[in-house]
Amino acid sequence: MKAVSSRWVHEEIGERDFAWQEGYGAFTVAPTQRGEVCHYIAPQEEHHRRRTFQEEYVEFLKRSGVEYDERFLW
Repeated sequence: MKAVSSRWVHEEIGERDFAWQEGYGAFTVAPTQRGEVCHYIAPQEEHHRRRTFQEEYVEFLKRSGVEYDERFLW
């Protein structure tokens, strides 16, 4: 997934500096939710001034019913 998506970002979007961070998580959404996802992503810079990525990621895990051990997240 990482190799294919990285190639797509480099070739289709032209973001040559794009790179995955060392750890990552992936969540899928239905195509019908595309507009909602785009609306959510657009203000991320401002959003993360109020709430950390770590806080939000743990909330995603909980809302998705994913079991996790916080010792291995960070």
